Amino acid sequence: MSDLSYISLRGNRAYNTVVRPDFELYFEASKNIYHPVDNPHGTFPLNVADNNLNWSILSKKLQHISATQKIPHWVSGYTSGRGHETFRAALAEFVGNFLANRPLDPENIGVAAGATAVIELSAIILADKGDVAVFPAPAYPVYSRDIMNKAGVERYDLITHHDSDAIHHGPILSIEHLEKAKQDIEYQGSNFKLLVVTNPDNPTGGLYTAEQLETIADWCIERKIHFIVNEIYGLVTINTKHPSIVTDYAHQHQFTSFLSIIHQKNSPYLHQWYALSKDIGISGMRVGTVYSLNQPFLSAFNNLSLPHMVSNHTQWLLENVLGDQKFMRNFLDAQQQALTKGYIVVVEMLKKLNIPFVPSYGSLFVWADFSKFLKTETLTGEMEFWENLYKNTGVLLTPGIGFGHTKKGMFRIVYTCFDDGALLVAMARIADYLSSLSKS
Repeated sequence: MSDLSYISLRGNRAYNTVVRPDFELYFEASKNIYHPVDNPHGTFPLNVADNNLNWSILSKKLQHISATQKIPHWVSGYTSGRGHETFRAALAEFVGNFLANRPLDPENIGVAAGATAVIELSAIILADKGDVAVFPAPAYPVYSRDIMNKAGVERYDLITHHDSDAIHHGPILSIEHLEKAKQDIEYQGSNFKLLVVTNPDNPTGGLYTAEQLETIADWCIERKIHFIVNEIYGLVTINTKHPSIVTDYAHQHQFTSFLSIIHQKNSPYLHQWYALSKDIGISGMRVGTVYSLNQPFLSAFNNLSLPHMVSNHTQWLLENVLGDQKFMRNFLDAQQQALTKGYIVVVEMLKKLNIPFVPSYGSLFVWADFSKFLKTETLTGEMEFWENLYKNTGVLLTPGIGFGHTKKGMFRIVYTCFDDGALLVAMARIADYLSSLSKS
């Protein structure tokens, strides 16, 4: 048994706080991955947001750059804590052209080792220990760790609905919801300091409209609350006009980046988070960014970011990738095609099984309602179903615990870890298992 007296109180908290409840099974499943020939009885970890759909294309590009380009001298030395100037210039051009549809200033960008590092640094700089960050539920569970571990910022899950039917046409966050959350937080003696939304949303795939974002931004500016929009899934959007799914959408919403609103409002209370992990499919290369017109924030980011800096070699490699505009356009087109195919495989099976789900506009997920299969609509019932599904099928979903919503039996399905052929196998396994439950 470990003697925890040898580490600090912070260390004890870290020892006793798992990053997320599904990681142990994820790493178990990752040792036995399905392959149609080599391992047909293998597992399908569909619970972690990796985008592997076009790694073969990107890896060839990275290998070509490494083989043909001379590594510049700056790669071996120290650079700015906000990222090397040529990399930030490449990021500004790429994000400006493909996400924001407007010019961006590299001086407004901070770079850190992944979205997690950017979130953590933002919480440290923009809020004090005990302040509250509000997340419309359901929301990414690990936000809790990102804002709490070092910054000591509390998470507040803002409940806007119970049944997923309410958000079939997109997020329903309103000013009334925000006012109620503010009153609740202040009644508890705390300070509503940050509001964070993810767009496209994790886990629902919903889109906030430009009108929603502008209205919320005005409310936050007036109350001196920092409003952050996480656009980490901004370029992994689905072709919602595909004949197989077009009737699932009452409205053909398009993604609108928050970056234009940031410049329009010119406020120190508006910020954007971004990363290359999902859109480009390079989670392991650890590149996250923040964009803000708040210069004291960016200066503080520079001063605190030394433990979170991205490898100069990674910056150089990706500078060359992002700078090839033709390659990036073709790559992103291939991403949308593969993304749409995988999404269709999942939702067509859900429809056959009469499992409700939220029609997704983007991200890497389907948010599906398996509540009718729970023995009891409780957290215990939810976790029991999740574990039994994995044991009997080898398919591992993201459990609902930690997303902050009220309904039990909601699960997130990541459909970008396998090609559509493998996904068909995974969904068939789920169908067979649920059929056996109905007969028992």
